[in-house]
Amino acid sequence: MSDRSMFRIAHCLIVLSIVTLYRLYLSNAAVSSWFVGNPGARTRRRSDTGSGLLQRLRKKTRHQSEKIGGSVATFLENIVGGSNPLEFQKGAKVFSQGERANSMYFIRSGKVKVTVASVRGKNAVLALLGPRDFFGEGCLVGGTSVRTGTAATLEPSTIYRIGKRAMLQAFHAEPQFAETFLTAVLARNVNLEEDLCDQIFNHSEKRLARVLLKLSRFGLHDKLANIKLRSMNQKTLAEIVGTTRSRVNFFMTKFRKLGLVQYHKGNAEITVMAEALTNSILHD
Repeated sequence: MSDRSMFRIAHCLIVLSIVTLYRLYLSNAAVSSWFVGNPGARTRRRSDTGSGLLQRLRKKTRHQSEKIGGSVATFLENIVGGSNPLEFQKGAKVFSQGERANSMYFIRSGKVKVTVASVRGKNAVLALLGPRDFFGEGCLVGGTSVRTGTAATLEPSTIYRIGKRAMLQAFHAEPQFAETFLTAVLARNVNLEEDLCDQIFNHSEKRLARVLLKLSRFGLHDKLANIKLRSMNQKTLAEIVGTTRSRVNFFMTKFRKLGLVQYHKGNAEITVMAEALTNSILHD
């Protein structure tokens, strides 16, 4: 199975999940009354199509980022009954492809990658996730389900585990939380579509630049800025970009010579010069 086929299959699975979650969201009586209390709201939402919807979705997601990091984390602590979040070391598996899915997760700190493997053992990276991101929501779809991918940490991470039943109850009890969750899942679907286009249309140098920019934007900032982050080994970067380690090494050396990235502490940390990298590589 080719990388493009794997991305398309994953995209279809996520779209199906979103449709199901949206129906669940609308079935909430409180949400239905919200529509009644806001004449024309249903009509306005139906008319939101195309690029306008995607732009509003991105803007809303950025606007809610700090709220998700604060109030949602507090709310999740109540959902899990005061249980402490799970602590994972770098490289730890949160769940594996094929396992039974009966819970989902929320990242409080750290980074997680989600991959899918073909029957021939070839891996494709579906998502790079950071603080305030949900993942594993496929457990909410239908009856008994299994994991369609593997989630592993890219650095030490603190993650909440929320049971399926507790999450569904929270949707019905707290419509505002349901809306926040739906927005987050839709935003990630937008990112997946962008990643698919990136794999199809862009060469490996641009894909690497985009991955570095994405990793640097897991902070609370919204604007382009020079961001310091933990260095990632080139084998992992190659897997994410979909190229060889030697090509990643070549491009990272080129980026450093051009002043687009800087290494610190014996290459343990790098600073991504976000604006310069965007202008030099992505806008060529």
